[in-house]
Amino acid sequence: MPSATAFTTVACYQPDGVLTVADLPGLARLGEAERETVTQLGIDEVRADDSLSAFDLAAGAASRALAESGLAADRIGALILIDSRAPETLMTSSATRLQAHLGAERAVTFSVGGLGCVSLTPALLAARGLLAADQDLEHVLVAHGSKPPTPLRYRHPVTVSGDGGAAAVISRSGPVRILDIVQETNGRYWDLFHVDFRDLPTARWREECRDLPGYSFQLAMETRNRLRGLYQGLLERNGLTPADISRHLSHNLSEGAFRFTEEALDIKISSTCSDNLRRYGHLGPNDVLLNLHTELERGGLHDGQRAVLLSASPVAAWSLLLVEIGDGAATHYL
Repeated sequence: MPSATAFTTVACYQPDGVLTVADLPGLARLGEAERETVTQLGIDEVRADDSLSAFDLAAGAASRALAESGLAADRIGALILIDSRAPETLMTSSATRLQAHLGAERAVTFSVGGLGCVSLTPALLAARGLLAADQDLEHVLVAHGSKPPTPLRYRHPVTVSGDGGAAAVISRSGPVRILDIVQETNGRYWDLFHVDFRDLPTARWREECRDLPGYSFQLAMETRNRLRGLYQGLLERNGLTPADISRHLSHNLSEGAFRFTEEALDIKISSTCSDNLRRYGHLGPNDVLLNLHTELERGGLHDGQRAVLLSASPVAAWSLLLVEIGDGAATHYL
């Protein structure tokens, strides 16, 4: 087993603007079945600010994480940006732009992504590898700005996406220890959801599914089996049972997705996830960080307790993160 790393600080950055689901742009142009699905997701509103880009959201969260951890940017040994699903420009580097924005000139800087909602996992794996490989490197900053690629914000029949940033400082020790990370993928679904954008104005971009029955049935059954296998394997290799897990925190897609995961794993998803789903909608890779942040802020996890953070993506990818709250350690949450 690799030695544990830890979240020193987790910070979230949300725009002030609130958009109710009933006021989603283009909602009236959807078919009756699509509109009915939107009302059943368990999402009341999202945060939205058209003046803020995915980079702005990531930068806001990263700056907040540094401030809350008491670290100057030049003390960050590595900076990992989780890529936006729809970059503002081609042929440029958002990762090094963030490096310059923060003043993290000493940081080894790069980006990861390609797994949708699961893209936090490769960032954490890379952070763990960097800390293990270089004893002089003390802190890794991971950040992401979640911005839906289409103005409608609705992905049928899955979720409604909001705007938000999240960032975390990863170190060798800290108040939330990362005990283990597991991930699996299946490349057969690489293009299940897509946005055709070439030669189309942004107003006509739309997230589309090439195979709705395949998503609703085949991928759903594979997701159930993958999560079961990953969950069982994660607990077994750490010498744990489900009774040793105090909280299960999921990515936020819909209330139906929560119930699906609960039935598949015979667990209970924390009510924190439903609360954040209702207020913020889906925030891609940031969902589990937001839910962890909120759970700790509410005092839902205490020293010595463990949580499992679950993520799944229709690309298709699945990941589980096992964390343990440190004994008597102080932390900063916003």
